[in-house]
Amino acid sequence: MNWKSEWKVLAVMAGVFLAIFYLPVGSERFDNAVMESLYLAKWYAREHVLLCLVPAFFIAGAIAVFVSQASVMKYLGAQANKVLAYGVASVAGMVLAVCSCTVLPLFAGIYRMGAGLGPATAFLYAGPAINVLAIILTARVLGMELGLARAVGAVVFSVVIGALMHFIFRKEEQGRSALQGEMGADEPKRALWQDTLYFAAMVGVLVFANWGRPAEAAGIWAAIYGSKWIVTSMCAASLGVMLVCWFGVKWWKVLVTAVPVVVLAFLFPGQPILAFAAGVVGLSAFTSVDEGEAGEWFASSWGFARQIMPLLLIGVLVAGALLGRVGHEGLIPSGWIAGAVGGNSLSSNLVASVAGAFMYFATLTEVPILQGLIGNGMGKGPALALLLAGPALSLPNMLVIRSVMGTAKTLVFIGLVVVMATVSGMIFGTFFS
Repeated sequence: MNWKSEWKVLAVMAGVFLAIFYLPVGSERFDNAVMESLYLAKWYAREHVLLCLVPAFFIAGAIAVFVSQASVMKYLGAQANKVLAYGVASVAGMVLAVCSCTVLPLFAGIYRMGAGLGPATAFLYAGPAINVLAIILTARVLGMELGLARAVGAVVFSVVIGALMHFIFRKEEQGRSALQGEMGADEPKRALWQDTLYFAAMVGVLVFANWGRPAEAAGIWAAIYGSKWIVTSMCAASLGVMLVCWFGVKWWKVLVTAVPVVVLAFLFPGQPILAFAAGVVGLSAFTSVDEGEAGEWFASSWGFARQIMPLLLIGVLVAGALLGRVGHEGLIPSGWIAGAVGGNSLSSNLVASVAGAFMYFATLTEVPILQGLIGNGMGKGPALALLLAGPALSLPNMLVIRSVMGTAKTLVFIGLVVVMATVSGMIFGTFFS
């Protein structure tokens, strides 16, 4: 018997026993933290999994199956034109306007298909950070200077972080690029415009299904919000037509999927998520048994979901227990954070960056959170630091990134975001106290 390994097992068992033995069950803060983790997980499941992550998984699966590696290498590969690569990564993030978790399947998809580490991480940061609606809301609620600083900082961060990631891991990238260069290019099965429309339909479903309610009841944003489900249904219907015409899916399968969606939409007009869920179930059902490209699409999408969802669940539960939901407390008292981010010192900016990096922010929720913190004495420098670090990172996000590109690259990416946010906050706070 190998007693050395057995002692390790015994140590683990003893540690687990002691942790359970001294579990502070009955303590108000501990019990509240447990409930907060469950509340946050429930809220996340209701608000983000079906409408955000499921479409993102299908898009990521489509990237892996239908986008040729040659195309990814041409525009986002390590040897691609740098201006083009980082420009595409930043613009794609701005158009999608997703949260730090929804961007993960898309990032994993392009990275595994051959995108260079620099452009891929630029996209990973830009997706949640360069959100036009969030930037506009920041300017209107927190002031024009914070909104402008957030916009400029997010764009600059995406490019600089991507470039630094490429430089730091350039030897690995050179080896990865050489291996990819030895692989033959796949011949595209459809014209570029067909694939473009196909992805545009899926992105349309993702963007418009998650279009948030604007602050005002009038204007262009309110008009889009009022018709969001109509536009979403049009994108979904066009996707069904494309599957029949270009992917060889039987027309009757798409029709069988569409019927319950339409029925539920008319029976429960106030609950469009029911029709959306029916559409997702139907799409999954007929693609999962398809023996052609549609079956490969579902298999790839399911592979991303199987890898990412468990890690996100663990991260959301831990984040909820530690920090709670908006307006509620977990194990870490919110007063500690509020008291540590006053003024414009190095420590206040660093605390804001680290706290923002580990907290989970749904799209647009960072603005009311900051409004409350600023009202409690938070400095403008730390406010910008949190805005630049928070939306792009979260504890669930970190766990998934590590599973995609490894521990070392993940730690460097997190470190770059935190350090740059801290420095930017200090510079901004010096001029706008």
